[in-house]
Amino acid sequence: MKKNNPQSTYLYSFLLFFILFAFNFNGFSQVKGTIKDVNGNPLPFVNIYIENTYIGTTSNEKGHYELAVQNREKVAIIYQYLGFKTQKHIIDITKIPLEYDVILLEENYNLSEVVLSSKENPANPIIRNAIAARKSNSDKTGRFTADFYSKGIFKLKNAPKKILGQEIGDFDGALDSTGTGIIYLSETVSKITFEKPDNLKERILASKVSGNNNGFSYNTAQGTRFDFYENSVELGANLISPIADNAFSYYKYSLEGTFYDEYNHLINKIKVIPKRDVEPVFEGYIFIVEDTWAIYGIDLQTKGYRMKQEFVNTMSLNQNFSYNATNKIWAKNVQSLAFDAGAFGITFNGKFTHVFSNYDFKESFEKKTFTREILSFEDEANKKETSYWNESRPVPLTEEEVSDYLKKDSIQLVRKSKPYLDSIDGKNNKFKLQKLLTGYSYQNSEKNWRINYAGLIKIPHYNTVQGWNLSTNVTYTKRDEDSRKFTTFGTNLNYGFAENKLRATGFFRSRLNAKTNSFISITAGKEAVQFNQNKPITNLGNTLVSLFLKENYMKLFEKSFAAASFGQEITNGLYASASLEYSERKPLFNNSDYVFINNDKTFISNNPLNPDDFINPGIEKHNLIKANLNARVNFGQKYLSRPDGKYNISNDKFPTLFFGYEKGFAGNESKYNYDFIAARVSYEQTFSNKGTFAFNLKSGKFFNADEISFVDYRHFNGNQIIISSQNRYLNVFNLLPYYTHSTNDSYIETHIEHNFDGFIMNKIPLLNKLKSTLIVGYHQLATPENKPYREFSVGLDKLGFGKFKLLRLDYVRSFNGSSFGTDGIMLGLQLLSVLE
Repeated sequence: MKKNNPQSTYLYSFLLFFILFAFNFNGFSQVKGTIKDVNGNPLPFVNIYIENTYIGTTSNEKGHYELAVQNREKVAIIYQYLGFKTQKHIIDITKIPLEYDVILLEENYNLSEVVLSSKENPANPIIRNAIAARKSNSDKTGRFTADFYSKGIFKLKNAPKKILGQEIGDFDGALDSTGTGIIYLSETVSKITFEKPDNLKERILASKVSGNNNGFSYNTAQGTRFDFYENSVELGANLISPIADNAFSYYKYSLEGTFYDEYNHLINKIKVIPKRDVEPVFEGYIFIVEDTWAIYGIDLQTKGYRMKQEFVNTMSLNQNFSYNATNKIWAKNVQSLAFDAGAFGITFNGKFTHVFSNYDFKESFEKKTFTREILSFEDEANKKETSYWNESRPVPLTEEEVSDYLKKDSIQLVRKSKPYLDSIDGKNNKFKLQKLLTGYSYQNSEKNWRINYAGLIKIPHYNTVQGWNLSTNVTYTKRDEDSRKFTTFGTNLNYGFAENKLRATGFFRSRLNAKTNSFISITAGKEAVQFNQNKPITNLGNTLVSLFLKENYMKLFEKSFAAASFGQEITNGLYASASLEYSERKPLFNNSDYVFINNDKTFISNNPLNPDDFINPGIEKHNLIKANLNARVNFGQKYLSRPDGKYNISNDKFPTLFFGYEKGFAGNESKYNYDFIAARVSYEQTFSNKGTFAFNLKSGKFFNADEISFVDYRHFNGNQIIISSQNRYLNVFNLLPYYTHSTNDSYIETHIEHNFDGFIMNKIPLLNKLKSTLIVGYHQLATPENKPYREFSVGLDKLGFGKFKLLRLDYVRSFNGSSFGTDGIMLGLQLLSVLE
């Protein structure tokens, strides 16, 4: 066999490299430079594209741009920027890369004498024509494939050292000594296939997150479809488009001027003025092309309170459209979304830049083009080299962004090294005696496991069975960041002082597969639990009403048990789980009558069937084995496929169905055995700016259950205190006593709620100053043993002060059959769920 000649091998490699280099050299030339105004100020986000193509880019915050040109020859490049004259430059590419700086001149806007003398607002007929042509212009870009690039950046400014006494740290080296710096920087390159209204397929080619060489960016095309040809634009809330069918109900318009573009199209610059400040509206400018009435550009802003996002101050959205004379389509090339927000002394801002290029508009797609999978990643998408990004990135990085990548990549190397992790663990793992009270953690950062002890200094709870009681826990958790698997086990401890009794449970839980969300869980021990194990009354709520009002609504029994469960997604949209539990149930009695404020009332017993019976228990001691089979069906469910798992997205066109079967067997007496089937349907739909409608319908039926324990009855989530920790009432009755309607027969349960999301309140003078939302609700419960129970409610959500809109206030009226029951006020305080 003839041996290879080393010199020949080197020569061959050189020739191969030269051929590949020549191919790339001839295939893609680069034009780059800086775009400024006449005063030398850099112009960011200029729309730059090759004439009559959809090959384009934009300039960064410093006005720098880079444009890939396929052939080394003369090329016509368009420079388009709202407020400035569009320029076309014929560039002869003589060297690579070619430095080409551009100075743009401000646009001279004109208003004709005819317009000035018109009795009607001249902007109105332009908007009417744009509304009339909305569908036809939208259809032109209804189907396409394209290349997509996204860059997202969040910056923190002057962050305090502590918030509510807790140190916020330096965000892994992102913040300087003043609390300022980039806390998030990420880029995505992908190919997208889209068909209106909502068919999308995206393939991520490259993903990059500063400071995380394993990171997968969330900057996808899924969240960038801000389409002003639609009636509303989803931007935190459904904001009214300035050319929506009902736009004149929300906006006034002013024609600021006209100009001609490079194709001699007359462009109208129209100022968009909200009629009512608190409505979900924009303000700023929309640019409309005369005759075709297509969108030329968008320069609009909105306020956080208009989106019901109180922590956001302002949000700005800019879009630039380019024209292709071949197919006569205006297509969005460049889009930028910027916002600033703040709370607790922290201010931060963010900006997302999106570039759409290489459009290919289609008449139709093959049937199987779109599947339930709307996002996928190429192998090694997050491992691309710097050279790849330098070639593929259409928007050059700023010096600050380059510095952030370099700094955080260096910091990551250091902070993921074993010596650094060991040193940090050595510091954090130091034990001090006071940590017996405050809590203690021991971790191994290199192997990603942690042991945590919750401590004893917590808000104590009170109930009449246990008296004052304290809880704590010890847990071990190990995580795999790449696969998103985890394993955790530990023990929960609870001590009741009035009983002088310690109860403990042990638990084990492991996620086996993040793509199917399969898990296994094992628990065992002894605990005091509510008869309604959905816990309709919270520990904190019960503590407050017991100590101050002498109302002990919480009813408890003791359960000694061992249980195991397993769940997994069987196929997309179908999730199933099974569980098996053995338990011994024992009655409990009141052991404490302590109160803060004494009154003439007396505590009732712990017997939910007879609150006045302090001698006989609500249940007899017994044991039972329970088996459960449950299924959840999400019709039309879409999903994102990432290397670290599957992320499901429910389809709001269809309801979600739940089915369950429960069997009680092997009881110490046969009377405790039973069968039970249940079904539930839930649905939620947003109607543009008119709010969100949702319902939750439940039903169930027992078999052979005449003498089962009250523990196994179907209990309903009532409420007998005026405070709720929930922000939605789709699984709860606001005035229903906790156990009056519990059943071992059958039931039908209905919860309906419509949140108008400001649609009504925004239009009422004075009340619109509250910036709140009107919510109406209906709740119904039917069981064979009782008259039908119904509730009607009307309330206001998003009440509060400044940025803190955490309160909800409802007036509720109930009916038993046709008779009026009670009425009351319900105060929703979401902070309670945090304190709990």
